[in-house]
Amino acid sequence: MIEVRSLTKTFADGTRALDDVSVSIPDGDFVAVVGLSGAGKSTFLRCLNRLVEPTSGSILVNGQDVAPLQGRQLQAYRRTVGFIFQQFNLVTRLTVLENVLHGRLGYHSTLSGLLGLYREEDYARARDAIRVVGLTGREDTRVSSLSGGQQQRVAIARAIAQNPQLLLADEPMASLDPRLSDVILGLLRGYNEQQGVSVMINIHVLEHARRYCKHFLAFNRGQLVAQGPIENLTPELETLIYQGDLGTL
Repeated sequence: MIEVRSLTKTFADGTRALDDVSVSIPDGDFVAVVGLSGAGKSTFLRCLNRLVEPTSGSILVNGQDVAPLQGRQLQAYRRTVGFIFQQFNLVTRLTVLENVLHGRLGYHSTLSGLLGLYREEDYARARDAIRVVGLTGREDTRVSSLSGGQQQRVAIARAIAQNPQLLLADEPMASLDPRLSDVILGLLRGYNEQQGVSVMINIHVLEHARRYCKHFLAFNRGQLVAQGPIENLTPELETLIYQGDLGTL
């Protein structure tokens, strides 16, 4: 379980991106994080995997507060959290397999990672992740030759190869057409259901959220203003969330 308590993030310019956010996410959940651009959604996800340093508050993962972790403890935690970026963050001159193997870097020293000294277990996990996202046979294909939807699949495979306890996705469909968005969300939901891994996804198209997710968190101006089962995300509530007329529940 993930339990966030009074999480606040204030950036150096004074922007309060998160304002006293508290929420619990049970194991195996599939959560849509919704709200206007700039509402705090991406900051929230990046605090969870510690790409962004919280200003205050606690992030309890299986009872351990990961907010103050540093050094090797932080590295060990990060390898348990898969992160799928909006812009894929792939090395396009490398092959599909080489990119997916980057998901195993957290299990190696800096030197062995730089030298690409992967173990047989790493190759097995990478190939299995490639199979999960439907790219078997493309292992030796350069990423630069793939379509946008295929590149996003590689990014998902890289995250899966980490063997994560939590999978976070920051607008992974932003540059994809609706059909491909359904494919990507189907992959994520399938992984969630088969592996029991919690998935949290920053998403703008609420019809996609309603179709694939189990619960939602709604942010406005850095505050968590609504949450609950996805069936409670009605068009009327959607209007209130995006207009900012909803008080914190």
